[in-house]
Parts: sequence; structure tokens; C-alpha cells
Amino acid sequence: MTHFIAATGVAVASLSATFAQANEFRLGLITPPSHIWTKGAESFGAALSEATGGAHTVTVFPARQLGNEAQMLQQLQTGALDMAFMTVAEVSNRAPDFGAFYAPYLANDIAHAARILDTDLAKSMLDQLPAKTGVVGIGYGMAGLRQILARGDIKSAADLAGLKLRITPFDPILDFYNAIGAAPTPMPLPAVYDALANGQVDAIDMDAELIYLLKYYEHSDTILQSNHMMFPMVGLVSARVWKDLSEEDRTAIDTHMKAALADVVAQYVEKDVEWLEQVKATGENYVEVGPEFFGDALGKWDAIWSEKSSQLGALRAAAAAVK
Repeated sequence: MTHFIAATGVAVASLSATFAQANEFRLGLITPPSHIWTKGAESFGAALSEATGGAHTVTVFPARQLGNEAQMLQQLQTGALDMAFMTVAEVSNRAPDFGAFYAPYLANDIAHAARILDTDLAKSMLDQLPAKTGVVGIGYGMAGLRQILARGDIKSAADLAGLKLRITPFDPILDFYNAIGAAPTPMPLPAVYDALANGQVDAIDMDAELIYLLKYYEHSDTILQSNHMMFPMVGLVSARVWKDLSEEDRTAIDTHMKAALADVVAQYVEKDVEWLEQVKATGENYVEVGPEFFGDALGKWDAIWSEKSSQLGALRAAAAAVK
């Protein structure tokens, strides 16, 4: 027993030396506590704490507790916030190359979307983030492919023209719905259910997870399974925080955040199709459409973003290579 205690003491001392600067990291998200992204962030925090013998802890702040994504990105830049799981769309506002991920029908299905995010090109794009946005990109997660719910019958893209359609407020999505002729209406996630219920918006752009779990389908007349766009997420660390971390700390954060993000992706690959089947089983008017449904809107989007993102062509090629 004496030898065991002595050995344990040496191990703890060694661990403490490796992680000499204990940190209580703060990680922000916009998703609610029950969301897969939030659970992934909590899993990362638990793994990091265990790996460092409790030297580092992560407190997760979901549901916009620390502000919207633009505000959290500013906090990351100043070092007021340590980490975030953030939509790539917000990053694309500062680093336009990332808008290429939102190219309509870049991904054939949810599993293909996961393979795109795992390409060397997608990973290499993270290298530009410290200089352009003041953050370090660790890796990608994602949500499900995008679908459309609408009040009223939608038989063609022309029926979307003029409709107030809730979007996540980012340029790639805004440009897509402008090309269709809809009236894209930015709105935070917590306000969507009531807005759809009371007619404040006529339609919403949403993924299968929230359509089913938050029961948005209860206030729609048409559900379009369009799978028109992938929706990546990225795990970020403040560059100001990162520069002061030891190599051991960086390795621990990188390893365990990557693992948590990979698990998020795996969950969506497994569950996204299941959620769509459950939405379909509700008996609501459910219509499956493909690229032809949107007509020339896809070409209009490409014309805009081929100028905004230098990576659009390369990303389409990378996507085709892992089809």
C-alpha cells in the first residue's frame, strides 16, 4: 500500500507538472441544452478534465447565454471567451472562403456531408482562421441537411416567392433565398416556434432534428424534404488563449475536442435520416424535391459565391472525389 501511495503521488505530481497552469475554460453555443452540439461540448469538457486530472475544466454556456454568435466571436477575439462551437456560417462572415460549404447540393446526403468535412481541403481551410478571425479552428461538426417548412401549399419554388422565410442570418443562406425570390427573415432559434405559429413568418429553413424534436411541423402545411444545403459547425479556441497554452495543453484540447466533434458528426449521420422518417410519419403534407425544384436559383448562387469564395471550385471537386 505504501508503494501504491508513493506511486500515485508521483503520477499526480507528474500530471500537475505537465498541466501546471490550471484553467477554467468557458465555451459558448447558441444551441439549447438538449441539442447534440451542447451535449458534445459537455462531453469534450468531461474528457478534458479527466485527461488532465481535473487541472482543466470547461463550463458550457448554451442557448445564447453569452450572446449571439457574432458577439461570441468578438469575445473569442479579445480572449474574453475561451472556446465556442459555432456555425461555419458565422465564420464565413469574416472568412468568406467558408461560404463555399453552403453551396446548394454540395452534399448528396448526410453521410456525404460528413466525408466532405473530413477532406484535406476542408481541414486546411482552418489554417486561415487565426489571421482572419482571431480564432484557432480545431475541427468540424455539423447539423443535418436543410429542409423547408411552409404555411400553405408549396408546389414549386415560385410558391416561395415573397414569403417571409426564417433563416439563420448569414450571407450564403441569404443569397440562396434571395435567388429564389423569397423574403429571407433572420431570426434567432428560440423565437422560431412562436413566429411560425402566429404567422410572423410564412416558412422556415431548418434541419430535421429541430423540425421533429421541437415540433415545428405542427404549424406547417407543407414540409419540403429538399436536403438543399449542408450546415457545418466548427470548434474554436480563442487565438489569444491558445498562444498562452503549453504544447501539452494544446494537444489535450485538440485531441479531445476533435473526438467530441467527430462524435457529433457520427450522430447526425446516424440520426438525420431517422428524424426525417419520423417527420414523414406525422402525416403532414410531405414532399421530396431535388435540385431541379429550385431552377436557376442554384446558378445564381454559384455566380455570386464563385466571386466571394476562392475555394468554391476546389471544394466542389473535393466533394466529387469523396462521393
